[in-house]
Amino acid sequence: MNLLQLTPQYHERVWGGQRLRPAQPPIGEAWLVYEGNIVTNGPFAGQTLAAVTAQHSEALLGKKAMAQTGLRFPLLIKLLDAADWLSVQVHPNDAQAIRLEGTGQIGKTEAWHVLQTEPNARLIAGVKTGTTQAQLAAAIRDGSILDWVQFHDVMAGDTIFMPAGNIHAIGPGMLIYEVQQTSDITYRVFDWNRPTTTGRKLHIEQSVAVSDPNGTGDLRHSPAMHSTDQAELMQCAYFGLDLITSQAEMLQLNTQQFSFHAITIIEGCAKITCADEKITLNRFETVIVPADAGEYALNPIQPFRALISRMSL
Repeated sequence: MNLLQLTPQYHERVWGGQRLRPAQPPIGEAWLVYEGNIVTNGPFAGQTLAAVTAQHSEALLGKKAMAQTGLRFPLLIKLLDAADWLSVQVHPNDAQAIRLEGTGQIGKTEAWHVLQTEPNARLIAGVKTGTTQAQLAAAIRDGSILDWVQFHDVMAGDTIFMPAGNIHAIGPGMLIYEVQQTSDITYRVFDWNRPTTTGRKLHIEQSVAVSDPNGTGDLRHSPAMHSTDQAELMQCAYFGLDLITSQAEMLQLNTQQFSFHAITIIEGCAKITCADEKITLNRFETVIVPADAGEYALNPIQPFRALISRMSL
C-alpha cells in the first residue's frame, strides 16, 4: 500500500497564536492526522483518510488498531499554538464516552510533546495529592478549581502523558504536538472567565462525572539523544510516541507489519523512501507509512528531528 501524505486542517481558537499560520481570528490547532484530512499524493489523492481506512483497513492500520477501533483511523494528531491559556478541561474514558455521549463514541487519552516555549511557560496537569472526590466535585461546581490543580513548569522537549479523567490546561507561550485517541470530546471545567458562547460552554456535571481525584500528569524530560538516534517518549494502551533524529546518516525503520507509522518532521527536512516511493517532508509535514509497508528509510536533506505516532507494541 502507498504512503499517505495529508493536508492539515486549521482551526481558529480564541487562545490561538500566529505560529501555525498567520490569521485573524488566530489559528490554535492544525489537525495533521484526522479522519477528515485529504490525501494529497498517489492513487488515493483527493480521498479522505476515513475513506482510505475503510477500503484498506488491515493493510493501513494493522490488526491491533482494527481490534481497538474497527474501520476507524485510531489516532488524532494535532499541533497546538497557545498564545493564551486553554480552558481547564477533562476528557472521558471509553466507557464514560459511551455513557455520556452515546453508542460509538470513544474516550480521549492523549500525550503532549512540547516543541517550543516562551520563558516561564506552565501548564496544568492533574490535581493536588490528597484531593477527594467530594472536594474535586465541589471545586468544579463553585469555580475554585485553580486552588486544587497542579501547575508544572515545562520546557521544549518535555513529554506529558494525560490519561482520560485527568484535569489539565495548556498555558500561553507554547507550541505543542498532541497525539490522542480518535476523539475530540472535551468537557470544559473552567474557561478563565471568558464570555460563555454557544461554542465555548462549560460542562460542569460532565466534568464532575469523569474527573479523577487521583489523576496527575506524567511529565518526562527530553531524553539524551545521539546525532542519529531513536527514543521512545511514551507508550500507553492506545498509542506509542517515538522521537527520531539524524544529522547526516540515513535511518532505517520498520513497521514490522504491526502498526502504521505517522511521521511528522518537527525540525529540518528529510526524504522518506519506501519501496519505489520517495516523498520529501519539510517542517510540520506528515506522512503515514501503512502497516504493511515493512522497511522504509528516512534520509536527512537537512539535519532533522521527527515524531512517530503508532499503535502500542
